[in-house]
Amino acid sequence: MEIEIHVIHYLVISTVMMFCGVYGFFTRKNLLALLISVELMLNATNINFAVFNRYLFPGQLEGHFFSLFGIAIAAAETAVAIAIIINVYRNVKHILTDDITDLKG
Repeated sequence: MEIEIHVIHYLVISTVMMFCGVYGFFTRKNLLALLISVELMLNATNINFAVFNRYLFPGQLEGHFFSLFGIAIAAAETAVAIAIIINVYRNVKHILTDDITDLKG
């Protein structure tokens, strides 16, 4: 017995993830929380790539390859963002967005 999950279920999960990411990005002041929010938004788009590929072009893998590229870009973005956060912490001793203005020359 195979249970079929319709596209709307995936889209609801993706939409909730996207809105949680947007809400977190605009309401948090901690740089790590902002990074997690951006990652939520990127993962929501990866879910959309895979779902639309599965339902629109079931025999092809373009959506999955786009998702893999998205994951690779997210990993590179995370590495750069964590390096920046570590640098901010070394200079200011806090990782809040309000403290970044102290880095201006």
